[in-house]
Amino acid sequence: MIAALDLDALQQTLVGSPLQDWAADLPAQIDAKLAVGHGDLQRWYAAVQNLPALPVERQELRDQLLLDGPCDAASRAQLLGALQGLIPWRKGPFDLFGVHIDTEWRSDWKWSRVAPHLDLKNKRVLDVGCGNGYYLWRMLGAGAGSVVGVDPNWLFLNQFLAVKRYLPDLPAWHLPLALEELPGKLEGFDTVFSMGVLYHRRSPIDHLLELKDCLRKGGELVLETLVVEGDVQQVLVPEDRYAMMRNVWFLPSVPALELWLRRAGFVDVQCVDVSVTSTEEQRATDWMRFQSLPDFLDPADHSRTLEGLPAPTRAVLVARKP
Repeated sequence: MIAALDLDALQQTLVGSPLQDWAADLPAQIDAKLAVGHGDLQRWYAAVQNLPALPVERQELRDQLLLDGPCDAASRAQLLGALQGLIPWRKGPFDLFGVHIDTEWRSDWKWSRVAPHLDLKNKRVLDVGCGNGYYLWRMLGAGAGSVVGVDPNWLFLNQFLAVKRYLPDLPAWHLPLALEELPGKLEGFDTVFSMGVLYHRRSPIDHLLELKDCLRKGGELVLETLVVEGDVQQVLVPEDRYAMMRNVWFLPSVPALELWLRRAGFVDVQCVDVSVTSTEEQRATDWMRFQSLPDFLDPADHSRTLEGLPAPTRAVLVARKP
């Protein structure tokens, strides 16, 4: 049904690499996932197919995500309707032929904090928990040779395919898989990203080990996650919810997180950024109308969550597999 995954091109890209055998097995694995599918999958994919055919004359991926070209009023109305059929949009923003998708997250702000510390030139990159693939396009803009994202969310896949429709030849792929569905010891990526995933894991050290297994020797991990202030032994375990989220398990201090990375076998561990998440960076919009960060903070004190815990602060760490 979703022919646009274009696994042939992915297999071609990975010929001769350590990932060649994995790529050969992917079609059967994806077909099995599609057979289970999701109740809204047909509706979402219909929205993708309803996107108008538009020529891209201007393409910006390095400093923003912008596609532009000739687009008359009728085509823009059709484009807007199709993209609205894929609401809610969480990561972005996207500017597509005059339609501005104002996503819940200003992911471009996070990327501007991460990108200066990376060298992605001609790298083979994996983004774990890639959401709608926003960062995949930005990674290509930063010079990556090829990018693969994994995320089991079907809506996010269709949002990625909406952009891929206009950039069909770029080496970016979104696979509707979880990290646990990848083979062990892949050891084929130069750089692996895990951004906004670790705190959802019941076993954070296992997550770090799984990420390390995806990297070639000498490869780099880019880890972004929620943190708290404190020394090397400081880890917050929420009693029930954190910022209204049930599935948040561990918020370590930066020194504790550095220790976890070393225990998992990484070297050259560095924290390159710590930033408090503002209500300008994450908020409800016309493209994501549900509750967002402003609703999850103590209205009298934005330094605390509704549960009385420290408000979201995120750190970016880089580390190398020896």
